[in-house]
Amino acid sequence: MNLITTNLASIHEKNEFCCGKELLDNYIHRQASQDVKRKLSACFVLIESGSNIIKGYYTLSNNSIPLALIPENIKKRLPKSYKSIPSTLLGRLAIDKNYQAKGVGKILLVDALKRSYLISKSMGSFAIIVDPIDNEAEWFDAKYGFIKLPDSGKMFFPMKTVKQLFEK
Repeated sequence: MNLITTNLASIHEKNEFCCGKELLDNYIHRQASQDVKRKLSACFVLIESGSNIIKGYYTLSNNSIPLALIPENIKKRLPKSYKSIPSTLLGRLAIDKNYQAKGVGKILLVDALKRSYLISKSMGSFAIIVDPIDNEAEWFDAKYGFIKLPDSGKMFFPMKTVKQLFEK
């Protein structure tokens, strides 16, 4: 099986996608293409080479997080003149029911981390931010090293750590 991650396009079978979470299903069915056209986010889909069936998807967009939300041990190394810190938002990540518990989530997350890291080489991004949709998503993010931001439901993964994953 030759899996590839590519930009969402009209050829992809969006309406067949079902992850079991209405918010994420509705997003890919009705809103993702519009968000891409409006440059609100980039949507990447995981497909098998030669197929248009979406096994999973994720979105990325520019973001910033208030300096006040950064944990103290990290904040002390940042310039105090910044009110917010540039970041990349991993806004949504979903896996079709037919492909859950088969490593697709990990494939998508690694792809999102790598893509975010490559982008950060030409545009400032201190961390990757997620805002887990529920406890299951929070558990998934924590399992892969995302750190909960104080006083926020959001979690982050420092780009410095991402760099270590891809530049050994």
